[in-house]
Amino acid sequence: MVASTQLYEPAERDVRYGNPLNAAQYLVDLHDSKAAFDFCGGMMFQLVLSEKLRDHLKTVIQDEHFERQPVIFDASRTRMSDIPDHKRDAYADNIRLFHGREIRKVDNASGGMGFVLQLSLANENDSEGWTEQEVQGYDGWGADSGRVWRKGDRLEEEGFESFMKTFGSSAYALHHRFYLHFDRNQRLWLSAEDGCEGTPARPFSNPFSKLFGVGR
Repeated sequence: MVASTQLYEPAERDVRYGNPLNAAQYLVDLHDSKAAFDFCGGMMFQLVLSEKLRDHLKTVIQDEHFERQPVIFDASRTRMSDIPDHKRDAYADNIRLFHGREIRKVDNASGGMGFVLQLSLANENDSEGWTEQEVQGYDGWGADSGRVWRKGDRLEEEGFESFMKTFGSSAYALHHRFYLHFDRNQRLWLSAEDGCEGTPARPFSNPFSKLFGVGR
């Protein structure tokens, strides 16, 4: 059993997951614990891995070497555009860059606001991953307000056939690329290409959380 403090306190995290960090195990445990990320300044998003990405990370955990471990960039890489060889495209390798979605109006999402950050397995025919249309139309370096938010029926028509069963009939999503980096206090951040980012949050109870689950 993972103590909750090991998921968000850097010193306790490093005791459990090592230094360098076993990022694959850490991400799996965050998912399995239904951990929420404090994203974009107080918006609580549950981290959800697709089944295929979770299975992939479980195999990475067993590797003796770190070649397939997710990369966590240092505190100087505070924007995706800061990482080496960054390009404005849809590329992801499940190591430095990940495909993901910001999903809203999700019933019973931890954090109490109805928000989920979903990561999926790129380039491996993940049935929960980006659709061909999401890949072709990706423009995640732009402002969210000018991008295409997809409702469940559209995502299912495009190929994510279990979207509404997984996240609910009212849920809708915006796809992003994500990467991981530390800050100067060694906290881990999951950051989208547009600069929105979050760090594992301490458990809390917010009596106003339902106000945030009604969409943008």
